[in-house]
Amino acid sequence: MRQIILDTETTGLSPRAGNRILEIGCVEVLNRQLSGHNLHHYINPQRDSEEGALAVHGLTTDFLRDKPTFAQIAPEFLDYVRGAQIIIHNAPFDVGFLDAELALLDLPPFSEHVAEVVDTLQMAKELHPGRRNSLDALCDRYGIANAHRTLHGGLLDAALLAEVYLAMTRGQNSLTMDLGGGDEEGADGAALELAPLADVIVVAAGEEDQRLHEDVLNQLDKEVRGACVWRFEPPPPEEAPQA
Repeated sequence: MRQIILDTETTGLSPRAGNRILEIGCVEVLNRQLSGHNLHHYINPQRDSEEGALAVHGLTTDFLRDKPTFAQIAPEFLDYVRGAQIIIHNAPFDVGFLDAELALLDLPPFSEHVAEVVDTLQMAKELHPGRRNSLDALCDRYGIANAHRTLHGGLLDAALLAEVYLAMTRGQNSLTMDLGGGDEEGADGAALELAPLADVIVVAAGEEDQRLHEDVLNQLDKEVRGACVWRFEPPPPEEAPQA
């Protein structure tokens, strides 16, 4: 099964108010394994972000000015997602924006290009009723490291959601974490037998990718008149004192 974990960042909360998509991040999962074949685009939304949205994603109008428009990336994006099962956290939000962008191009709604859309927020509400089910809350619940997530980003959020989704649907806490040798229990208290973890595919960035990444960081440094948050690594966790 081919699944695409998808996240967008936008200029505001509602496409009806003229807000647009300014970033799309997609992570491909094939038969429950990360393939490394991901898709990421910064997009020129052709308008400024609302103040609240800018505080969330940090992508300024000047930074996005020379990026392609949605119309320019639409063919590649639709080819990438076509026929796949799409996994989105709070799917109505992202799908509403995607439908609005596609309508501007006289193209069919997003659901007509893909097999189906799965909303992990709705899944989480059913699994954890009455609890916080934001992406950060789910990362904490399933032991997925997200200390580096100081701002929202399409590809970063999609990668975190991929781990959350696999944990929610497989009964394990993470693709990469050490389960500590303890038995997991089901709702009836019976021990669950967990499937062995698949090898995680790591695709190293090439010289051109690194150069483009450095160009983005330099532009962000210029916008914030200092060093952007992506140049800082979080401090290592403090070790618990020995008994």
